Amino acid sequence: MHREGHIGAASLAYAPVGFVIFVVEFEGAAMAGAVGAGLLAMVPDYDQRVPGITHRGITHTVWFAALVGIALGLIGLAIGSSDGILAAIGLGVFGLLVGTVTILSHIAADALTPMGVEPFAPVRDDHYSYDVARAANPIANYGLLALGIAASGVALVVGNALTNI
Repeated sequence: MHREGHIGAASLAYAPVGFVIFVVEFEGAAMAGAVGAGLLAMVPDYDQRVPGITHRGITHTVWFAALVGIALGLIGLAIGSSDGILAAIGLGVFGLLVGTVTILSHIAADALTPMGVEPFAPVRDDHYSYDVARAANPIANYGLLALGIAASGVALVVGNALTNI
């Protein structure tokens, strides 16, 4: 998929996380997570800019998703540490979720293409391709973007309604 599709997939995947964070009245964190998901959506495709790394190789695996999640979790832990252990743990878990969910959404979106992905490489060589649309298909990319925006909007509206009851 292209940028629009990946941002849409990240928004779609993050919407339930953002909803929960919003409902427990951490609205700022919920919004920051949505922005973070959008910014991280294309990280796996940076493999195209690094010599010696195969496109849709290691950066398109669950291991890379875990690595990004752990890195963001540690950053969240460090940021929250000045506000006490609960804040540190909360921000750490939140960072872990945002990072992992966003990278997994990228992998899932690429699995929709004929090229597919091998998300468990090099441990297993299972190949996943649902062959729904080519990566450059504008209808698929903008459709995913619209779906992600809609899911985020629903999460925001319903979350806001629930917090005002």
